[in-house]
Amino acid sequence: MSAPAPTIEDAIQAALATVDDPEIRKPITELGMVKGFTVAAGKVTVELLLTVAGCPLRDKLTTDITGALTRIPGIETVDIDFGVMTEEQRKALQVQLRGGAAGQAAEPVIPFAQPGSKTRVYAVASGKGGVGKSSVTVNLAASLAKRGLNVGVVDADIYGHSIPRMLGVEGRPTRVEEMIMPPQSHGVKVISIGMFTSGNAAVVWRGPMLHRALQQFLADVFWGDLDVLLLDLPPGTGDVAISLAQLLPNAEILVVTTPQMAAAEVAERAGAIALQTHQRLVGVVENMSWLELPDGSRMEVFGSGGGATVASSLTTTVGASVPLLGQIPLDTRVREAGDAGVPIVLADPTSPAAVALDAVADRLAIRRESLVGKPLGLMVNARR
Repeated sequence: MSAPAPTIEDAIQAALATVDDPEIRKPITELGMVKGFTVAAGKVTVELLLTVAGCPLRDKLTTDITGALTRIPGIETVDIDFGVMTEEQRKALQVQLRGGAAGQAAEPVIPFAQPGSKTRVYAVASGKGGVGKSSVTVNLAASLAKRGLNVGVVDADIYGHSIPRMLGVEGRPTRVEEMIMPPQSHGVKVISIGMFTSGNAAVVWRGPMLHRALQQFLADVFWGDLDVLLLDLPPGTGDVAISLAQLLPNAEILVVTTPQMAAAEVAERAGAIALQTHQRLVGVVENMSWLELPDGSRMEVFGSGGGATVASSLTTTVGASVPLLGQIPLDTRVREAGDAGVPIVLADPTSPAAVALDAVADRLAIRRESLVGKPLGLMVNARR
């Protein structure tokens, strides 16, 4: 016997399953957001439950659902009746997203620190401020995201947060019970203390509060399945660097410096913290390496050789290869793109700085699987 022909209701259900919640990035049908629907005379009315009453992406959901349903032959108009999840429904969603069983309270954990995590975690560090660490972070994030990777950025520079502006993030996080949904921009999920402060207010916190903030950014934020997480650290080797080592011991450190010897010496100290925290140094990026002049020559505004010196010194210090991953030329367009909220790798991908940053991202995108704790499938034959 042949299978029964699909009905219009089946087609509507299948179409709704193709629509993802813009924040959670999972189908609205899977999240329990579709309460029901009716169809009559070419019109579909969908009852949709928002996670919170003031959902900032309501219009986006309307557009996506309407587009999906009007592609069905015979469907001409779509009406969406918005409601709001009950407290019980939000709690159930929280448990579902955190992987808990029904009826159980899912405690927040840092997913990137769990055994078997597939997320590559890079902590972008520098010895001193002003070397362009945040510019490197946002451009690497955007470059990795345009390759189709799922990327997140934690603005861990609590006092000097700048990531939201440089990535053009305008929205604020949405809270679902005890979970925080991070805003997204250019395909990158972002969280920053700047999203929770009023205006340009200063953050005046001591060590324990910094630790707690970083912990919340990692555990309370729903990141989903990330391929790469980048953390923009504050300069130096202070409280946040120590907290990071405790919370994410598997994080790999990427050191940013300029060619200037004074900056390189300080960068070496920032990288050498890996000896104490037992974290891996993935490499060094030299920023503002030279200024390309109209005649094709280069002006080394901040000297030369700092990045290579840091890489060589850290290789000797840690006893393992710490490569110079790239040299990024000084370019006013990098600053202009950051101020505009569109990283240079997106705004002007053929510029020398963008090409150099993309090359660094290429090297970071290559995943090296660890064999620690994995069965190798080897068999030992007993001697006869």
